[in-house]
Amino acid sequence: MRKIKPAEDEIYHVFNRGVDGRAIFKQQADLERFFDGLNNLNTIESVGHLARCRNPVSTRKLVELIAYDLNPNHFHLILKQIAERGIERYMHRLSVSHSKYFNLKYSRVGTLFQGRFKAILVDTNDYLLHLSVYVNLNDRAHARGGKLKLSKSSWEEYVGEVREEFCAKSIILDQFKNKKEYRKFAEKTLKHIIDRKISLEELKNGESNDMSKPGFDTKT
Repeated sequence: MRKIKPAEDEIYHVFNRGVDGRAIFKQQADLERFFDGLNNLNTIESVGHLARCRNPVSTRKLVELIAYDLNPNHFHLILKQIAERGIERYMHRLSVSHSKYFNLKYSRVGTLFQGRFKAILVDTNDYLLHLSVYVNLNDRAHARGGKLKLSKSSWEEYVGEVREEFCAKSIILDQFKNKKEYRKFAEKTLKHIIDRKISLEELKNGESNDMSKPGFDTKT
């Protein structure tokens, strides 16, 4: 059972992985399909099959998506709940939709995700800022500063030249002079995350496996 019940107007770090650490995305098309769901399943109205829901039937959302990162065997989201049971309803739709798609495509049966999603309350602004880096650059943290071949994140939306409106970025970017300053903050934070990750893996003989720890002290 989840330790907390997400509440409206609160922000949460939401994540899950494949059962037994197995892949939930094998091809770029799988990432893009899940990405479609991030947008098209985010409505308080009932929805049908994702293929028939390219345009949300309502502008009334369940959540605000602040940042995301999709990796081969897990994902991270930063979500603000704006409707009653918004995160629960949103994640249920995403999980069921992707599981059905993945199992049909790869001729498999059974559970795809490792139990229900995890949700951690983001209770300080400092935590939020550092968490945004952890999520935006999660693939690079795993690749020790490089980039995983199969991944998709909101990083380019945060620092790229082309303005995108998919994520609710203002809660993060409005705290910086410009995108360049956010990039500097992110790159410095990423180095700290990687250094701490290496130290933890050495301490645990290479078996660091807790996705809830962004690699920094969340209370300072």
